Amino acid sequence: MMSKKVRAIVIAGNGTNCEREVAFACKQAGADVVDIVHVAELLAGRARLDSYHFLNLAGGFLDGDDLGSAKAGANRLRHARVAGSEEHLAEQIHRFIADGKLIMGVCNGFQLMVKMGLLPGLDADYRHQSATLTFNDCGRFQDRWVYLKVDPLSPCVYTKGFEGIYLPVRHGEGKFVAESPDLLARIESEHLAPVCYCDADYKAATEEFPANPNGSAHGIAGVCDPSGRLFGLMPHPEAYVHRTHHPRWTRETQLPEEGMGLWLYQNAIRFIRENML
Repeated sequence: MMSKKVRAIVIAGNGTNCEREVAFACKQAGADVVDIVHVAELLAGRARLDSYHFLNLAGGFLDGDDLGSAKAGANRLRHARVAGSEEHLAEQIHRFIADGKLIMGVCNGFQLMVKMGLLPGLDADYRHQSATLTFNDCGRFQDRWVYLKVDPLSPCVYTKGFEGIYLPVRHGEGKFVAESPDLLARIESEHLAPVCYCDADYKAATEEFPANPNGSAHGIAGVCDPSGRLFGLMPHPEAYVHRTHHPRWTRETQLPEEGMGLWLYQNAIRFIRENML
């Protein structure tokens, strides 16, 4: 049995490069235990997902994105077996979901979740890939800050209580594409796109560049499952957890100490304390 402490795990290795920032965000948000664990440790059986409440899949360039963003990483997690057992690592992940725990993937982590089939997770199907994230319409890597409109009707645990968020993006393959128009329509109708690219007024989602840096249909910047506990997004919340992370912090002197990205992690930790301990 786990202790009455919020325990977060951040997966590292094979090309991730944001694990320290994600771990810091979890700690700042109030997690009692935050461990950065190399995926090889999980595969060797020296660490187990069962020991945690909050799984974080950090950004980076898994396996150099050589097969497309996070595709090799998704195949590894789907098929790799834990040493010394008959269990596949994917079984730990699906048990993690069945136990009502939280998973958030950022950028490459979002790509990983989509290509594993964890998102959008319709009808509790977390095994079938039904969407992808592909090359930006502009044909270039984008490194800029974006405005995100939050859907107040979304079940997403992480975005509750917010109207708009300002975060940085840095990706070359961030365009969300569903396998069919019907799937995209269902994501929209069930409010499973909690954050969408928008203009600075946070009023309406946009497909126009550069406010939408990749051309995602309907401005989709992130997707959650129907439970709201699994969430992936292309912008980086861990990159804005303090006012000094803001690109204009020396000019916008009235910025609050806490950056907007920290809000997502605070909501996650609050949910765990209220529902899982």
